[in-house]
Amino acid sequence: MNRSIFATGVVLIIIFISLFLFLNDTRAAFQDSDNHTQAAHELSAHSTSDEHAAHHESNIGKMLPLWSAIPFVGILLSIAIFPLLAPNFWHHHFPKISAFWALLFAIPFIYFFRGVAAHEILHIYLIDYFPFIILLWSLFTIAGGVVVRGSLQGKPIVNTTLLLIGTVIASWVGTTGAAMIMIRPILRANALRKNKVHIVCFFIFLVANIGGSLTPLGDPPLFLGFLHGVPFFWTFKLLPQMLFVSMVLLIMFYALDTYYYRKEKIKEDSSLNKNKEPIRVEGWHNFFFLAGVVASVLMSGIIKLGEVNILGITLQNQNLLRDFLMILMGVFSLLTTKEYLHEANDFSWFPIQEVAYLFAGIFMTIIPALAILKAGSDGALAFLLEAVREPYHYFWITGSLSSFLDNAPTYLTFFNSALGKLQIPEPMVRQALGYTSEAKLNPEFILYLKAISAGAVFMGANTYIGNAPNFMVRSIAEESGISMPSFFGYMIKYSFPCLIPPFLLVTLIFF
Repeated sequence: MNRSIFATGVVLIIIFISLFLFLNDTRAAFQDSDNHTQAAHELSAHSTSDEHAAHHESNIGKMLPLWSAIPFVGILLSIAIFPLLAPNFWHHHFPKISAFWALLFAIPFIYFFRGVAAHEILHIYLIDYFPFIILLWSLFTIAGGVVVRGSLQGKPIVNTTLLLIGTVIASWVGTTGAAMIMIRPILRANALRKNKVHIVCFFIFLVANIGGSLTPLGDPPLFLGFLHGVPFFWTFKLLPQMLFVSMVLLIMFYALDTYYYRKEKIKEDSSLNKNKEPIRVEGWHNFFFLAGVVASVLMSGIIKLGEVNILGITLQNQNLLRDFLMILMGVFSLLTTKEYLHEANDFSWFPIQEVAYLFAGIFMTIIPALAILKAGSDGALAFLLEAVREPYHYFWITGSLSSFLDNAPTYLTFFNSALGKLQIPEPMVRQALGYTSEAKLNPEFILYLKAISAGAVFMGANTYIGNAPNFMVRSIAEESGISMPSFFGYMIKYSFPCLIPPFLLVTLIFF
């Protein structure tokens, strides 16, 4: 054990020193490049702080080596491996592990790039991380006060209907919200079933992932796209792909569940027939707060209230108002929801705390990867961008990485990759999608964005770490006594055999 700790320490020290050396070389190149353009920026009377920041970001992306993304890879591998090899250690120390990888990148980055590094870090947290976590927190909090009760028996038609309902509502209350609302009713309905692992796995496929394809509320990657200029209702263009995959999976689930149901030879519970409870929803007032979250997001995409500069970062006032209103909806839910409703849902803050801690590290360490991709053909990942040319390339590479690297940062990475490849500035995203009066429609970008969006949302279901609700659903199922498959068992037995065939058909039909 001591040897393993010593070896791990040596490797991490080598990585840390390597980052210092590479970033030192990068700083020298960055300063040399910056000196050539500084005079031009000083002479330009129209050069704004945003343009100057974009210039620095572009130069950093051109200079940063792939080595700088090692902490990003490290934190994602930690998320995949530690829960399997050292679950108890991970449960108690995952915030420290996330902070370690974040600091491993942040310390040398700030040391060498000073103000520019501070700007990049503040930018990704203020523009991306905090709105992302606020949305998840509000949906998680409000959904935790909604309890579905009633006498349900886990027959194939009942289970399929519950999955269909969860899939439909996921785009409007979020995959996190839908998963938290629907997982306990479906577990209670199948309490007498012996074979129910497949039910939870298909629940993850449909409710925790694919169902969230149609709005920025549905899945975190689409919300990040919304924050970066994609119109709220644009994602409805994914409806054909979403309907196709959902119907294939629901038919597949009904056939599989029918097989297990008949194999188990389950008899109807007579007590349920004698004391049958009607289906009812308690805590229904929380749907008003969910509607408030939806209205807040819509508002931020429709009205313009000016902007404010905070520590050199330009923030839109309507976005600040949106985040405040979402927090307010969550607080109102907590104040007005009876404690017994939270107890009925076994509500706790641990799942959202885990997501907040881990994503704080992910968003810090993803900075170099985003900068390199934004540099396009001038960055260290030029070889990857040159290989990704067709829409189906974007669908599969975004989806494959979303399976293991979490789909929110992966979406953001390839969203920026497509912008860099087509040389579309971020402020021109709405124009490229045809949503402005001076629209310059870019059909190539539209197809790329469809592929990126579908890949990130759909293939987040391939592993437990592909999307934030996946782990939450697995944890709740295990607390209910269901022996869920391991990380790789989930892929080998369920996700790959069930999901890859529909994804191949989507590729042939749509991309």
